Formats: sequence, C-alpha cells, structure tokens
Amino acid sequence: MTHRIIGDPFPVLLCALAKGEKMITQRGGMSWRSAGITMETNSTGGVMKGLKRTLAGNNFFLNHYTAIEDEQEIAFGLSFPGEIKTFDISGGRDIVAQKNAFIACTDGVDIDIFFNKRLGAGFLSGEGFILERFSGNGLVFIEIDGHTQEYNLAPGEKLIIDQGYLAAMEPTVTLSVEMVKGMKNRMFGGEGFFLGNLTGPGKVWLQTLPISGLARAMGPVGGAN
Repeated sequence: MTHRIIGDPFPVLLCALAKGEKMITQRGGMSWRSAGITMETNSTGGVMKGLKRTLAGNNFFLNHYTAIEDEQEIAFGLSFPGEIKTFDISGGRDIVAQKNAFIACTDGVDIDIFFNKRLGAGFLSGEGFILERFSGNGLVFIEIDGHTQEYNLAPGEKLIIDQGYLAAMEPTVTLSVEMVKGMKNRMFGGEGFFLGNLTGPGKVWLQTLPISGLARAMGPVGGAN
C-alpha cells in the first residue's frame, strides 16, 4: 500500500492498494473508492474488542476494505479542519491517541482502549480517562484538529495542558490531572478546575484547535441568537 495526503485545510488521505491489500476504518469513514474494492463490516477482534472501542467513542463495528484488483484507490477525509498524521507502529512503537482521532489503518494493526493509570484524569476532567492504543504492525492515520505541535519530553519533564489539546502520545508518557491552584483562579480564570499533566519520557502531539475549545468559544455566539 502506498498513500499520499492532499488538500488544506481539509486534507484527504488517498491510499493506493494492490490486489489483496486492505484498509480498516470506522463506520462511514470512507470518502470514495474504486470499484475494485470490496467492503466487509465486522466487530474486528470479537465482542469485547468492539465494546471497548465504544467506550473510547468509536464504533462497535469496523469496515474492512479489500482490493480485489490491482491499482485501486480509497480515500478518507476529516470531520474537522486540521491535519492527518501518519504513525508507523511496527516494531513495538505503540501510539496512544485521543478518542475519535482514528481515521484508518492498514491490516495488522490492533485497536484497543488505553485506561489512564490515574483514574482522576477522567472522572475529574471529563476528558482523557479512556484513550485509544494502537499496536501491532502497520500504519495508523489519525485526525489532528487544527495544527500539530510536537514535544519530546525528557524523563521527569512535565507539560501542563488543557486535555482537549492532547492529540496523541507515546505510551511511556504519563497523563495525570492537577487542580488549578487558587479558588479565584478556578472560578474566574477560564481554565476550569483541572488541567492535564503530561510527564516524560516520550513524545506528545498536541492539536491547536480542538472541537471542545471551539464549542466553548461558539457558546456565547449561539446564546446571543
């Protein structure tokens, strides 16, 4: 399989498949495809794997697209202006991503949920408790809202974020939650009561325009009508 990403600010992932090659995506994730590609929908990994995916905000069923002829093309688009990031997870290079980030992957990639070790990260902040983990061998394509900013954290190095801005991270990075200091800051600072705390070692990928942030910004506009 070869691929290319075209377009801005609504990029499209174009994958060229030889006979027998396969792409996997969510329900409704395909934009268009050649006639020589078949589709099969199944739970991919069984009932438990399907249920776990629903906890991460994805579908119980996944669509498998297989080329039955050479030189076939299939396309996957974004749901929001941003970027498409490609990860090669072969050789144990697992990636953890925000829920709903998954666009598509090649055959051989295992999709599972990733529970945060610090349970408060989900119960207190509302985001970040359940993430997705991609392992196995192959390519994974995820959706980045807005622009991507990458950091390589040294062991013990910390980065404080609004959790909606986390797009992906290596599983060696620890995500926890800390309360904003000072009642006045919590009540009037606009950052909420809790912020995410990323601790290295490992790489993290942040997104500059999360849908959650846009929704907050559009709230007063919607209320004015």
